Amino acid sequence: MKAAPLHAYWAPLSLGLAGAADPMDAVAMQRYMKDVAPFHGIKTPARRALLKAHVERYGLPEATELTAICRSAFAQPQREWHYCAVDLLQRMAKKLRPDQLALVEELITTKSWWDTVDLLASNVAGVILLRHPDGIAKWHRRWSTSTDLWLNRTAILFQLKWKEHTMVPLLFSTIQAHAAHPDFFIRKAIGWALRSYAYTDPDAVRRFVAEVKVSALSRKEALKHL
Repeated sequence: MKAAPLHAYWAPLSLGLAGAADPMDAVAMQRYMKDVAPFHGIKTPARRALLKAHVERYGLPEATELTAICRSAFAQPQREWHYCAVDLLQRMAKKLRPDQLALVEELITTKSWWDTVDLLASNVAGVILLRHPDGIAKWHRRWSTSTDLWLNRTAILFQLKWKEHTMVPLLFSTIQAHAAHPDFFIRKAIGWALRSYAYTDPDAVRRFVAEVKVSALSRKEALKHL
């Protein structure tokens, strides 16, 4: 199948990615990521170095261009293009506003797997909402009540790096709402979110796990460093 057209912003980077491709690594990377997408076979440090050089030369795009640029990257077959879009959003997250969470949500639900979802949830959505808390209620409700498990995972993880700014009642109520979810990725996210907050308030996490029934996996992850 012919690849979708690439946005002009990405054109110079395409040569670098093609030149760095390693077919042997591509096979191993695709297998590790459960065949979510084919790969060029470029490891993370090399890929990020290429993107860094690209940004240094061509600059960051205007926020108004991001939707077209990121959609273009996600329309490419190779997973490295999806990573480039995610890395670009991470670089620009502090400049973005809640109305651009529609794009973030679209990418979370496009070719979904933990490798893109978790970065979009914690390093993009979480950064935007921490800076614009007026958008939290709307987007959290949307993600938490969705039938898409990756959006449910986003509702659990978007506060992952908020530390003392964590909205604890919201975090705990979200976890309670999904505590019985049968999917591994939701149970793992619950444990991860609790473990992260335990660095800020370990006693609160201990009490929560003692009082609320969560899966054995979630409990193990939550208490891992306590």
